[in-house]
Amino acid sequence: MAGRAATLGWFGIARLGLVQSAIGAVVMLATSLLNRIMVVEYAQAAALPAGLVAFHYAVQLSRPKWGHGSDLGRRRTPWIIAGMAVLASGGLLATQATLMMGAGLMPALLLAVLAYAMIGGGVGAAGTSLLALLATRTTEARRPAAAALTWIMMILGIVVTATTAGKMLEPYSPERLLEVAAGVAFGAFALALVAVTGIEGRPSATASEEIIVKPDFGDAVRGLWADQLTRLFTIFVFVSMLAYAMQDLILEPFAGLVFGMTPGQSTQLSGIQHGGVLLGMILVGVGGHGFAGRGSARFAGLKLKRWIVGGCLGSAAALAGLAMAANVGGGWPLAPTVFVLGFANGVFAVAAIGSMMDLAGRGGPGLEGIRMGLWGASQAVAFGLGGFFGASAVDAGRALLGDDASAFELVFAFEAMIFILAAVIAVRLNSGTEAASTRELMA
Repeated sequence: MAGRAATLGWFGIARLGLVQSAIGAVVMLATSLLNRIMVVEYAQAAALPAGLVAFHYAVQLSRPKWGHGSDLGRRRTPWIIAGMAVLASGGLLATQATLMMGAGLMPALLLAVLAYAMIGGGVGAAGTSLLALLATRTTEARRPAAAALTWIMMILGIVVTATTAGKMLEPYSPERLLEVAAGVAFGAFALALVAVTGIEGRPSATASEEIIVKPDFGDAVRGLWADQLTRLFTIFVFVSMLAYAMQDLILEPFAGLVFGMTPGQSTQLSGIQHGGVLLGMILVGVGGHGFAGRGSARFAGLKLKRWIVGGCLGSAAALAGLAMAANVGGGWPLAPTVFVLGFANGVFAVAAIGSMMDLAGRGGPGLEGIRMGLWGASQAVAFGLGGFFGASAVDAGRALLGDDASAFELVFAFEAMIFILAAVIAVRLNSGTEAASTRELMA
């Protein structure tokens, strides 16, 4: 036992949360700010940045490979640092590619494809290794709070970067954009570097001897997929995150087209939703940690699954409310409904991430990274498909039905059903986890 790696305290967990903030800052630059610059300043079709963002999600299918690589090493910190370096470089190249679009589209597009591939790869390497490190070094009782803290810090990183960058870009010029992007990229890398330096310590000889034989990538993936609990959780992550992402691109258009809100009003509505997300995350972080402390830490994961089921059902109810809002129109309490949606989304998302960390260590040490990579890849594909499918379904509904409200009503109702399906899968996860925990106790 002397060689076992020390667990992280709250200060160490917060340091890793800073890495999530750094990742969120660079991703915001590429997926939000540059998106706007391409469409408005350089008059490109909205499909161009949307396609690049979808491509960066597709590249994250490599997450299991990055996770397996960090499993094979004795330390995960180098993978986090290398991933952040690639991510920051990709953010700078994406900015340069955007600025080249005024001169010629093809060279700019080729550079943009390379840049967004680097962004996806950097997020995959750094993010997967970070979650694996959290999973291996955080006690079971602290995992709900650790998941909440790191994700809240990622959201804060996005918010702070967006606010600061927005102010620094006034008045806009290409030179100022490049300066701001360089500040974000170098600042994010420096923050991550400081945050992870020394956090793992030096691996002891005893710790390295604990894992002697590690399967190659193909065998590891086949072995994981053969495990029923891992496979079921992978499917749950895809289904739930698909529903989560579908409303992301259609909520503000819904507020404008059906409720007649101005851009400023719909932006405030989005802020209400994100406020609900943060509150839901905090509730799970505080409540999950407190409840876990009252019982066996071995069953902390079971409590997280109950948060997941509640969050999915709450999300389904809120989306059903939005479907009714589309039918009722202006008399519906839209802002409270959107707040409930955000709150339920925050509850289930953080509980799901905490469950990832709980399940990552099952089956013995040495596979935490590839498990996190498998679930991260599932989440990335769901995000890419969800946003595209939600927007496309609304467009198709508007064209076929000739009515905006009816199109949104059908899409929101469909999303609600997907969340109910996710809740059903989560209930099965409860049963599978209980059986696994019982076997562990009897062993």
